[in-house]
Amino acid sequence: MKHAVFFRHVAVVSLGGLIAKGIGALYRIPLANLLGGYGMGLYQMAYPLFCLMLTFSSAGVPAALARTVAAERAAGKDSGTLKTALRLFAIPGLLGTALMCLLAPAVARWQGDGGLVGCYLALAPAVLLVALVAVLRGYYQGKSDMLPTALSEIVEQIVKAGAGLAFASRFAGDPVRAAQAALLAVTVSELFALFFLAARARGEGRVRLGKRLSVRRPADMGVFFAALPVMAAAALLPLSHMLDSVVIVRLLSRHTAEAVSLYGLFAGSAASLIGLPATVCYGLVAASVPAVAACASRGEEEEARRRAALAVLVTVALAAPCAVGLFVLARPVVALLYPSLTAGEAETLVTLLRLSSVSAASLAGLDTLSACLTGMGKAKCAALSMLVAVCVKFLVQQTLVGDPAWSVYGAAVAANACYLVAFFLDLFYTIRKKRVKGYDHSHRIGRRAGRRNGARTCRGKGGGQSVRAHANASVGAELDGRGDRV
Repeated sequence: MKHAVFFRHVAVVSLGGLIAKGIGALYRIPLANLLGGYGMGLYQMAYPLFCLMLTFSSAGVPAALARTVAAERAAGKDSGTLKTALRLFAIPGLLGTALMCLLAPAVARWQGDGGLVGCYLALAPAVLLVALVAVLRGYYQGKSDMLPTALSEIVEQIVKAGAGLAFASRFAGDPVRAAQAALLAVTVSELFALFFLAARARGEGRVRLGKRLSVRRPADMGVFFAALPVMAAAALLPLSHMLDSVVIVRLLSRHTAEAVSLYGLFAGSAASLIGLPATVCYGLVAASVPAVAACASRGEEEEARRRAALAVLVTVALAAPCAVGLFVLARPVVALLYPSLTAGEAETLVTLLRLSSVSAASLAGLDTLSACLTGMGKAKCAALSMLVAVCVKFLVQQTLVGDPAWSVYGAAVAANACYLVAFFLDLFYTIRKKRVKGYDHSHRIGRRAGRRNGARTCRGKGGGQSVRAHANASVGAELDGRGDRV
């Protein structure tokens, strides 16, 4: 793939993501006015369980399927991967939807508000829909067709904003029902995104949603098992964020009564701004998987590493200025975006933003490296890197956050350590070449095998001539061995 084509794909996905994010950000302003503080609180409280179900049903599916499709296209095959993936990933989607409905009453009681039960029921069908949408997006990304992903994200946000405001306005005087209606709009938006992508796929003769969702061949499970390492790598970070909400608050509670507020400044404000460069670079993540996977499937490992290095360099080149800008302009950014904060809260957020600014670049680069490793068939390496990084993060948290001298700033340092460790481990696995045994070692093995084969096959009843036998060494090289002299 030429660089111009690669960057065109990047631009399409990035532009679509920016438009979708912009619509979502603007939508929150009138929605907050309609729901009020209590209704908006219910709206936000319903998302952690929803995100947990998404993690186990669809995290990493687009990247895994994109690699499979790209590899098949490079090999000139079309084995019906899309239909297989739809059947397979509908199963965890259905389980996630059912589990969310079953857990809704218990989780609502644990959170202390019965109104959340209706919120969870309104949001539950979206788990299945997101799983199917993720499969279709991954299929198109594997074909290096980024337009359906970009357009579906825009359609999704437009429908969510329009339906959310329309539904919530009907219950403007009832914040509980208004929040439930706004969450129902999320399900409706995913349904429209699924229809949009399915209509495009059906027009190509690739899929029919009316087909029975079943796995017909045991070999079909290969697609699912190929996706498991990618899903594990993609799920580790969201799961660690959920644990952060418990661990950090408990550690802060040892020395301050404002633990929840401090955690909100870190996770709700600083982390949101730090994640913006990664959002801008999302196009590189989506385009890197098929670009690298196509080379890897043809055995062009050097070219795959070269494309991965190019994607990472471009990512860092885009994200590094953003990181510097967040550090230098932290104070005016906080004053502009969060004018309602008290002076003490604003100062805390400024310090958090400056401490965390390095993560703006490392997190964006980490996303691209993880995608490249997936394309190279090394998703297990990405999962291992993230597991090590998360362990480092919790170790740093335990050391610093409970110390009043560090307090919530220790959480920022721990996050920096997590992203940097994962970034450099992924970089190592990306540029590392496969180890090949030395010639001398293989030669000795081949000669011994040749002697054995020659002695076994070349003995005759008479003669006295020397017979040459050939044996393949374990690395595939043809080496010589001498037969016995009779």
